[in-house]
Amino acid sequence: MRRSLAMAVALALTAPGFLLPASARSSDRTLPMRFDLRLQGPAETCGATCKTWISATGAITADSARDFKQFAQGHDLSNATMVLDSDGGSVLGAIALGREIRRLALATTVGRTVDLGQPAEHDQARAVLSPRADCESMCAFVLLGGVQRSVPPEARVMVHQIWLGDRREDPTAANYSAEDLVLVQRDIGRLAQYTADMGASIDLLDLALRIPPWEPMHAMTRDEMRRMGLATGEADAPAAATVAASPPAAASPPAPRVTDGLRATAISERRWAMVDRAGVAALARHHPLTVEGEDIGSFDLVVACGAGNESFDVSYVERRHAGDRTPVPAKLGAVTMRVGASATLLKVASSERRSQPDELVTYAAGPVPAALIDGFAAAGNHSLVIETESDGMVTVIRVGNTGAQQNLPQLAASCSKAIGDRAELAVRKTGGLAAAQ
Repeated sequence: MRRSLAMAVALALTAPGFLLPASARSSDRTLPMRFDLRLQGPAETCGATCKTWISATGAITADSARDFKQFAQGHDLSNATMVLDSDGGSVLGAIALGREIRRLALATTVGRTVDLGQPAEHDQARAVLSPRADCESMCAFVLLGGVQRSVPPEARVMVHQIWLGDRREDPTAANYSAEDLVLVQRDIGRLAQYTADMGASIDLLDLALRIPPWEPMHAMTRDEMRRMGLATGEADAPAAATVAASPPAAASPPAPRVTDGLRATAISERRWAMVDRAGVAALARHHPLTVEGEDIGSFDLVVACGAGNESFDVSYVERRHAGDRTPVPAKLGAVTMRVGASATLLKVASSERRSQPDELVTYAAGPVPAALIDGFAAAGNHSLVIETESDGMVTVIRVGNTGAQQNLPQLAASCSKAIGDRAELAVRKTGGLAAAQ
């Protein structure tokens, strides 16, 4: 049955005419994980050989293992496969759920269940499996619970560090106590033991632990999944993946300073704060630059007044050095700033190699719509993404908005005053010329 379930996954691509919109409950991945038994359909395509699977969709919580036990008590799950579609969630919840899956000797895979409509009375709900699904963060460790594990080529498994959930949005701005560190290290130890118990390589956890929360999750390659034991014996089950793991010890960043035409001013790594740029107020933030957790430098972002009320001028100053696996590029080719669906390309004004110390220093700048900055600094947790490209290598860093909401009004007021002063000066000059004539 387990091998033939791969055929059911492929069915979603070969019979699109049968697909109906999935129910709201199965499409909302933010709700706690729910479990549903589904029968392969439509009946005409498989007849007496239609397979049954468990659809597991949603966020993994501390109660997910308990909820699954209650679900299993009311169903015959002999030789069943659990199909996962989840953004992840609780570390301990994922470990408990994975152990329960192993106790029941179930197989696991990644997929999205697409219901075929309301079943007739007393009939079991029928569905098809779409392989276009994501198993993110702790979901990858739930996948490990299967006695057999497969990932379709179209699915993604994605991993990164575990982190304290209430401080994930802006991790470099948060405070951490000794108790916090004890909690994280305890969970890493439990994940290591669980990974070994499930028969996978500890390299899986090592890979996850390399990816800090300000970088995108790592999409695992087919080779990584096979080599690390995430995918087992299925010959045609490649995949992409990404998990959530915990923070490595951070290297000390160089002293945060803005240079290259800007007045050297200490900039905080902990929050957005007002700084003095050649006598003019600006909003700035310092952030480490990493590639899969390896420290390769740092950068400063400076938001200053624009030519008018419709935009701000944004400056990006990066200092990049070589890492163990990452050489220093000849120059930086492009710098893009994204907030939500909006993106702005900053113009690279200079990108030069310096010898003392050996590093590549890049300066880029450009106007950014005020609406984009306002949205980033609005109430709540928001982030902007800085993406750089150089010699075929891309870095993507997410920066939180701690301090931006409190300080942007001060910057906006300063900008309005500067615009007003410029307008008044222009009027005076024009009036003066008219009087002279």
